[in-house]
Amino acid sequence: MSGGLPKALPSTGPHSLRDMPHPLAGSSSEEAVGGDGTPSPDLPTARSFGDKDLILPNGGTPAGTSSPASSSSLLNRLQLDDDIDGETRDLFVTVDDPKKHVCTMETYITYRITTKSTRVEFDLPEYSVRRRYQDFDWLRSKLEESQPTHLIPPLPEKFVVKGVVDRFSEEFVETRRKALDKFLKRITDHPVLSFNEHFNVFLTAKDLNAYKKQGMALLTRVGESVKHVTGGYKLRSRPLEFAAIGEYLDTFALKLGTIDRIAQRIIKEEIEYLVELREYGPVYSTWSALEGELAEPLEGVSACMGNCSTALEELTDDMTEDFLPVLREYILYSDSMKSVLKKRDQVQAEYEAKLEAVALRKEDRPKVPADVEKCQDRMECFNADLKADMERWQNNKRQDFRQLLMGMADKNIQYYEKCLTAWESIIPLLQEKQEAK
Repeated sequence: MSGGLPKALPSTGPHSLRDMPHPLAGSSSEEAVGGDGTPSPDLPTARSFGDKDLILPNGGTPAGTSSPASSSSLLNRLQLDDDIDGETRDLFVTVDDPKKHVCTMETYITYRITTKSTRVEFDLPEYSVRRRYQDFDWLRSKLEESQPTHLIPPLPEKFVVKGVVDRFSEEFVETRRKALDKFLKRITDHPVLSFNEHFNVFLTAKDLNAYKKQGMALLTRVGESVKHVTGGYKLRSRPLEFAAIGEYLDTFALKLGTIDRIAQRIIKEEIEYLVELREYGPVYSTWSALEGELAEPLEGVSACMGNCSTALEELTDDMTEDFLPVLREYILYSDSMKSVLKKRDQVQAEYEAKLEAVALRKEDRPKVPADVEKCQDRMECFNADLKADMERWQNNKRQDFRQLLMGMADKNIQYYEKCLTAWESIIPLLQEKQEAK
């Protein structure tokens, strides 16, 4: 982390689920279903879904290749064989240009949202609007209400990002800008959410407050209908595939939370070590003024300490700005997925309750009421959307963590290479003194 004061922002001034088949495919994967067509007893375990997505080869390089000669070749050899961005894009959204606004009642940050699209839903080919964090929060709430069967990407924490004190510092704002940009890109890449009417309004409306006040009653009622179901009815049993998803998400969030805590401790210790290293180097420089023959080697050690501290500062910044935010995003992502899973369970509970009510009727040939069939359709829709979103999330996760871990390995290699070069530069100075004797 930089030791200087945070830079000021411009101000306006005082004014996969790879092993699970697609729900419409009509067949089950080998892991999920045994040869006799019965569910595998291993299905509910978290290991059957996510472990292989997080495992990299022990050597850190693709099989059959030699170790990279330099750190720059490490990322060059990374092959992402499961790129999901094969479709032609017709919607591009970016978040940039954060600005600080100082008003009488509050101080806040706005971000410029630039949209380019060829879709017929947009009247113009390009839009540029400014939004603050609470506008992003409004969008996410509306997406949850209007698209209850889909996984809505998470927003960064509203008030606190760990390790950052000043929420108006350039570092904090840039970290949030990246997270908000990723949030919108996640929505843009989604085949359903990207066509949502609220999303269109968010990207194009000059005065978003007018839409906030109006609301959209119909879509809101559709979302609310999922929340108020079945009273105290208890779900009989969650299907095996969704039980497996729930167990996987619990384990995944637990592991990521542990990694996040350890990573923060490591960064804290690196910052403390960096402070000591910066004090350590000048001591050798001061000592060299008192020596004759050792003056040059001591100055070399001092310069070496300076180079090592610079390399460590870069590594710490990379860990703070690139590694930790991805961990936090996926911890929040797992919470979002659990929320959708809970809504699915509520719809299933509602369906089961209605079926029991029909079964209790003393009729020779009971007819299934229309509301029961409608509830069944809603449950099947929930199942299909949740499976599709889970598969998409797994694909994104696999790519994100591959890039993250390979990038972290590359940054660490660069750090140790710089330190090695710095220490090797001292050896000729010591050898010269020894030869002179």
